[in-house]
Amino acid sequence: MDVDYAIVGGGPAGLAVAIEAALAGKSAVVVERCRGSVDKACGEGLMPPGVARLRALGVEIPEWGSHAFTGIRYVDGDVVAEADFAEGPGLGIRRLALSEAMFTRAAAVGVTLYQGTEAMGWTEDKAGVTLETTRGPVRARWLVAADGLHSRVRKDAGIDATPASTAGRRLGIRRHFTVTPWTDKVEVWWGDGVEAYVTPVGPERVGVAFLWSGGRWSGGRGNHEAFLQHFPALADKLGPAESTVRGAGPFGVRVAQRTRGRVLLVGDAAGYLDALTGEGLSLAFESAEALVRATIAGAPDRYEADWARITRRHLFLTGLLLQVAKRPWLRRRVVRALRRFPSGFAGFLAVNTGHWSPMRALPAFGAVGIGLLTG
Repeated sequence: MDVDYAIVGGGPAGLAVAIEAALAGKSAVVVERCRGSVDKACGEGLMPPGVARLRALGVEIPEWGSHAFTGIRYVDGDVVAEADFAEGPGLGIRRLALSEAMFTRAAAVGVTLYQGTEAMGWTEDKAGVTLETTRGPVRARWLVAADGLHSRVRKDAGIDATPASTAGRRLGIRRHFTVTPWTDKVEVWWGDGVEAYVTPVGPERVGVAFLWSGGRWSGGRGNHEAFLQHFPALADKLGPAESTVRGAGPFGVRVAQRTRGRVLLVGDAAGYLDALTGEGLSLAFESAEALVRATIAGAPDRYEADWARITRRHLFLTGLLLQVAKRPWLRRRVVRALRRFPSGFAGFLAVNTGHWSPMRALPAFGAVGIGLLTG
């Protein structure tokens, strides 16, 4: 088979590249080792820019697996701070529902889907790449690695990837519970060394994800029930568990480059810091658009520059918030300040999603700074 793009990995990032390519009049094949919808441990919250990108791709999310949310709420003991998004709601999406919807859309626009198929070795020449699969070879102009944090394609391409931090590497687990969502916010429950992320993902379902630093907190060690006991007020709100526990990590992978020859990386394979700010899917969708735009122009190096531009704000803010999360005394002061000055919280959300520039948010950040000094 000859195509423009051979994409290894049928998660949201890989499918977004395939759909973008098809909408641009190019051909693509997605090679995914799993059959059916692909699940993954994640917080399942899609920020407003990601919602807009899904609409642009023509992806329709089924109602059974989604629930809108208007903003973020921080809960730190008895201190609660919250703010709404400036540009409209985000969307909590059950990962299986997102996978189903994106596979459906990809098939509808003419993408070839090789599900239940293993990607094996590949060779590259000046004109393209030949990817060997269990269904036979695929000849493509471009090979796209969308195969996750521990990307095999990235490794085979000789692209260096190292832990973003050598101490306290972060891990995550997620489970769903049957309960009517009690709020229109994504809630972040802060604890010392662990956070709980509560996302409405259906009319009668919430997802609860825990993120923690490996070795820094001995109260759970990857046990979802043990982590939940650390947040009794949250546990009291939940109904029965309805899914198995899924895990991910360690997070924090620093990748040397996103392109090498005719191989390009997208999504988690391109580098990742942490799920703390919930921007992973939105950034993957925006990067997918940039990748297709650059390769159609015959300028893959442009994608490297675009990826840096797309992720710069996110990496800075996530790194900053990680430093706050590691220091309970500072975290408590920050949450108290955000409660006193909700406009500052709203400004942080607007900068995080790219809706505001940092300069526009300076007055709001200044108010939070005053809250920190006087709180």
